[in-house]
Amino acid sequence: MPSRRTDPLTVEVVELIGDVVARYHQEYEQAAASHQLTGAQARVLGLLAVEATPMRRIAQKLKCEPSNITGIVDRLESRGLVERRPDPADRRVKLAAATQEGMQTADRLRESLDFAREPLAALSEEERTALRDLLRRMLG
Repeated sequence: MPSRRTDPLTVEVVELIGDVVARYHQEYEQAAASHQLTGAQARVLGLLAVEATPMRRIAQKLKCEPSNITGIVDRLESRGLVERRPDPADRRVKLAAATQEGMQTADRLRESLDFAREPLAALSEEERTALRDLLRRMLG
């Protein structure tokens, strides 16, 4: 009997997940480029459009070095998309926050991502809920 890791169904599911991830990244990079952003800049801007965040926490969320985030935020700030402001809870901490222009850019970027929206629209609400719940279980 084949192990769970090598059974044909598991192999197919892993390949399909890889295909979904590759297509998402390709479209995300294209959408970011259409707004003169790198994929990393677009991801940071998307996070900051939701809430002002300390750069250390951005680095943790994106699983990268804080120095990388500093450079990304510097470039976004020079374009007027992000600003640094003191954290009201701890004035020693600086928060990165999307400006109004940054929020609008993040919205336009999100709207231009058709890859996930189109296939998901073909699924019923029940199917989307089941998919969401399965993905949450997989991620622990």
